[in-house]
Amino acid sequence: MQTLRNLGATRLVALAAVGFALVAFFVFIVTRLATPGMTLLYSGLDPSDSGQIVQRMDAQGIPYELRGDGSQIYAPQDQVARLRLALATEGIPSGGSIGYELFDRADALGTTNFVQQINQIRALEGELSRTIRSINQVRSARVHLVMPKRELFSRDRAEPTASVVLALQGTLDKGQVSAIQHLVSSAVPGMRSKNVSVIDNNGELLARGADEGALDTANSEDMRRSYEARLSQSIEQLLAQTLGAGKVRAEVTADLDFNQVTTNKEDFNPDGQVVRSTNSIEETGTTQEREGANNVSVANNTPNPPGQDANGSSGSSSQNGRTEEITNYEISKTVRTEVKAGGEVKRISAAVLVDGITTVAEDGTKTYAARTPEELAQIDALVKSAIGFNEARGDVVQVTNMKFAEAEIVEDGGMLLGFDKADLMRLAELVVLAVVALLVLLLVVRPLLGRILAMPSIAPANVALAGPGDQLALPPGAAAALAIPGPAQTQLPSIPNTSDAEQIAAEIDQMIDLNQVEGRVRASSVRKISDLVDQHPEQAVNLIRQWVYQEQ
Repeated sequence: MQTLRNLGATRLVALAAVGFALVAFFVFIVTRLATPGMTLLYSGLDPSDSGQIVQRMDAQGIPYELRGDGSQIYAPQDQVARLRLALATEGIPSGGSIGYELFDRADALGTTNFVQQINQIRALEGELSRTIRSINQVRSARVHLVMPKRELFSRDRAEPTASVVLALQGTLDKGQVSAIQHLVSSAVPGMRSKNVSVIDNNGELLARGADEGALDTANSEDMRRSYEARLSQSIEQLLAQTLGAGKVRAEVTADLDFNQVTTNKEDFNPDGQVVRSTNSIEETGTTQEREGANNVSVANNTPNPPGQDANGSSGSSSQNGRTEEITNYEISKTVRTEVKAGGEVKRISAAVLVDGITTVAEDGTKTYAARTPEELAQIDALVKSAIGFNEARGDVVQVTNMKFAEAEIVEDGGMLLGFDKADLMRLAELVVLAVVALLVLLLVVRPLLGRILAMPSIAPANVALAGPGDQLALPPGAAAALAIPGPAQTQLPSIPNTSDAEQIAAEIDQMIDLNQVEGRVRASSVRKISDLVDQHPEQAVNLIRQWVYQEQ
């Protein structure tokens, strides 16, 4: 308590401020060390999704950080998995798309037909986006539909079209892209898959909205590469069963003809006659001429007069017949229309590189042996069978045995002494914070405390500097008013009274001859001061400090 009273109010206030700042600093350090690392929870979020996620995290009291203008949200590392599962059960994030729930919150009263059509298109686009995002390689999707309106008094109607933009987290093959096209075309009335264009977030065209069956340069090149890759993969998979994985490498070059040919052909077979129709006509006729009496009577003028034959009249008769037959034959004819699509194989060249046989001895020595000609011949026969070798069209297969270069083993740079990158970053953060705390103690706190303790304060009036023996170096109170406490002392020497000091001063005055030269006086004074400093160094230092602060 006496030490605290000797420090004074100013020093106590300064020490309290330094202590409070030091405690606050170390509380911050400890809190920072105890706080778990922040890990990316979601990225590429729409403002609506970010707002919903932040609202849920505020309600649960979970700390978070917003970065990238709110499109990225960071959460404590130990709670990321739980947060993702909890938000997924609520359908968050939804990717910013709105589906058919748009009609649940819309006010149908007073809504025009135009607004209803727009809302229907928006809802359909949102539902398609959600469905496409269910594919594993698709991170997000946007669908744009164009539904043309049929004009009045018009027979023809424009077909609807669509464009799909995908943000991928992998790669999609041709089959998956085609599936997306058919998905969109099947969900929109009157749309055909050829009217759906698909691109990715890098601006690469995955599917073009071209006419069905159209084969341009880009499609033909993709078909050629796909055919070559399929043959190369077939060869490697076939030979890897016997040679071993990584022991064979195949490259195939195919020359394909993508010309489309349409052939119309009619064949007539004269030997293949078929009766088409038959027309038969048969006619038979009889003619008779007679001469009767020339008298004119009613009986003779009637047909077949009675008693004519009896009268012995004479006459002649004739009979004729005609038969006509018409037969129509149809000659057999064959009409053939042949459409030959592009992609005919004109020539195949295959280069196959196989590794030799490497044996490892018991002492670890590796020995390499080349393949025998018989093995190479068998490999050549297998390759020809796998690619459909045809010598007539000029196919070439070359099998070569060469030693493969040994793969260099590269250590994973992400692990160091069993720590991954996140652990190393956390350790580096702890080291930096410890160094900062040490520097604050050495360069800030320590000099500040020394400066505070060096501030002047009012000492008791009865404190004096001790001289040699029981004498005083200075009279009481001469230096106490401005003295600065030096190093702690157990006990001060005994202080004589005032009369003894006056007697010593009188003896000093008698020893000094005022009639001497001024230089002798100065030398004597300097010698006495030097003796006092040698005998009482600590009191001399305090006196000099007193003078310095008095000048300041």
